Amino acid sequence: MNLIFLGPPGAGKGTLASKAVEILKEALGAGHPHISTGAIFRSAIAEGTPLGLKVKAILDSGKLVDDQTTIDLVKERLARADVRGGYILDGFPRTIPQAEALAGFSRVDRALNFDIPDAAVLERLGGRRVCRKCGHNFHAVFDKPKQEGVCDHCGGEVYIRDDDRPEAVQKRLEVYRSQTAPLIDFYRGKGLLIDVDAGPPVNQVVENFKKALGIGI
Repeated sequence: MNLIFLGPPGAGKGTLASKAVEILKEALGAGHPHISTGAIFRSAIAEGTPLGLKVKAILDSGKLVDDQTTIDLVKERLARADVRGGYILDGFPRTIPQAEALAGFSRVDRALNFDIPDAAVLERLGGRRVCRKCGHNFHAVFDKPKQEGVCDHCGGEVYIRDDDRPEAVQKRLEVYRSQTAPLIDFYRGKGLLIDVDAGPPVNQVVENFKKALGIGI
């Protein structure tokens, strides 16, 4: 089963994807690797492939990776043997042209839209705190460090990333709504879209995901 995960930043797509890999393997008996564009970029750069070197040069120059290069990297990744049983694409496609290109080299079975109000995204991401040393995530409301500003695990400084400040989160949401949200109507029009409520705690979202795909019912 080939799946696409859609949803705004803070919807929990990455967290759910790691759980979905296990759920799908148990239910369908086949591996479904979680494939994110960030991971593809990092892997290609680490391997020193021609596309990886191209991406490194683009990123080193401070530019964004263009659509065609991203498409080529995804196409290369989906040609590998580990996706024969299916995959989870997270972060691709981001635009209608990317979705149209994907349709040219891979079949999409379902596009899951993890729906969450902007206010909930602002609460989730705006409250996120990260250890500067070990990278552990905390939350100002739901998971505070025992000592303000100090990591429970390594004693490092716990801080607010610039990307998690309210004005930055709002900007990320605006970009998502303008560039990526149109994919919801694109896949709905093809009869492939499934809406999943991403607002509840993660365990409930997992159950919503399983119900949406008819797994474990």
